[in-house]
Amino acid sequence: MSEYLSFWSYVHGLFVHHTRSSERYLKTRERPLRSAGGLQWCGEPKRLETEASTGQQLSSLNFSSPFDLNFPLPGEKGPACLVKVYEDWEGFKVNDVLELYGVLSVDPVLSILGNDERDASALLDPMECTDTAEEQRVHSPPASLVPRIHVILAQKLQHINPLLPACLNKEESRTFVSAFMSELSPVRAELLGFLTHALLGDSLAAEYLILHLISTVYTRRDVLPLGKFTVNLSGCPRNSTFTEHLYRIIQHLVPASFRLQMTIENMNHLKFIPHKDYTANRLVSGLLQLPNNTSLFIDETLLEQGQLDTPGVHNVTALSNLITWQKVDYDFSYHQMEFPCSINVLITSEGRSLLPADCQIHLQPQLIPPNMEEYTNSLLSAVLPSVLNKFRIYLTLLRFLDYSISDEITKAVEDDFVEMRKNDPQSITADDLHQLLVVARFLSLSAGQTTLSRERWLRAKQLESLRRNRLQQQKCVNGNEL
Repeated sequence: MSEYLSFWSYVHGLFVHHTRSSERYLKTRERPLRSAGGLQWCGEPKRLETEASTGQQLSSLNFSSPFDLNFPLPGEKGPACLVKVYEDWEGFKVNDVLELYGVLSVDPVLSILGNDERDASALLDPMECTDTAEEQRVHSPPASLVPRIHVILAQKLQHINPLLPACLNKEESRTFVSAFMSELSPVRAELLGFLTHALLGDSLAAEYLILHLISTVYTRRDVLPLGKFTVNLSGCPRNSTFTEHLYRIIQHLVPASFRLQMTIENMNHLKFIPHKDYTANRLVSGLLQLPNNTSLFIDETLLEQGQLDTPGVHNVTALSNLITWQKVDYDFSYHQMEFPCSINVLITSEGRSLLPADCQIHLQPQLIPPNMEEYTNSLLSAVLPSVLNKFRIYLTLLRFLDYSISDEITKAVEDDFVEMRKNDPQSITADDLHQLLVVARFLSLSAGQTTLSRERWLRAKQLESLRRNRLQQQKCVNGNEL
């Protein structure tokens, strides 16, 4: 049985899995999503009956099968798909986000792995006769477990936010962009208020969270990724559900996210780095095999004393490399291969994080809710769905705006830097200036301005001064470095 489908997916080596997006996020699409197991797509109402029967087949799939469905994220459920691409497949890369149109096939003939059938298939593809039994098992799993999609049309997606036009660079999208930009200021103000409540009344932390959520790697200079803005939100209470509910808030705002609970057990046992299985001749997925612009929420408040073993040390190193260089080194046993990425990393911790971060902001709650779940529920219920959709459009759209600094402002920034170092050369370093420019960049974009103004530069300096003073005060209180 086959049916023409369209759904969001991203490539993970051999298989294509559907992108893990917030279910609550997708519920607000103008056209409703229908699901079959873990797959979600848009379709016409007249195909409902046909798709329902397909959905019954797919929804019966589970992890009781001996076949490894090669999901990258722990706890991932639902079926995987084996995608058959017949042309231009060289243009697709690992972790690319694709929209596929094709024929879904669950033909049981494809699940036969006997010798006679392999001989028969070798007549169609002589190269298949050279595969080992393990390769045959992995590359040709039962079609009832791993359906095939024979691709008719495949295209890379600029983003996976269903509330925006698929391609923001096209002429027909300019009307949508310009209309939204005209109401950007009130949207930003409402979002700031919403995140301030989510962060227990801390408006400064909310400012930095907005800058973090719209950040993206826009270019690379040698090995340095420009535009990354990893934030460490310290001061989060231990033995509290605050971080869990903060992640829940972020899930409502971004289309793709994952919360990594940084415990000793997880660090020692989870597979972070994809590696090549030469016996089966496939790439085995790892947790850090994520599509660009995924929000990775690392919860360090759960970390207890314990011993990291060798895999745990390698996992911490992989996280550090992801944060610092925005790359993941895939393990091919005899060598490592770098895969660049652009992942938004937010680290929540009690003190200063063990992981590197571009910016540390210490949380100063102005209120302590007696019940965090009730508080979060009331916060979410108070926001109109239309307003929540504006927040989602805002956070996606601003990542794609062009940005520049005029020669006049560049000269003013240089003069300002020299002036700040006159009295105390140690008061600001080149790294501090770089961070100021990053903050000024995203502060400008958050206001819909595509060039740096004197006003935004002064506001960036003010925010950084407030943040540093807060850290210094906390250091004096605790008597140690945060």
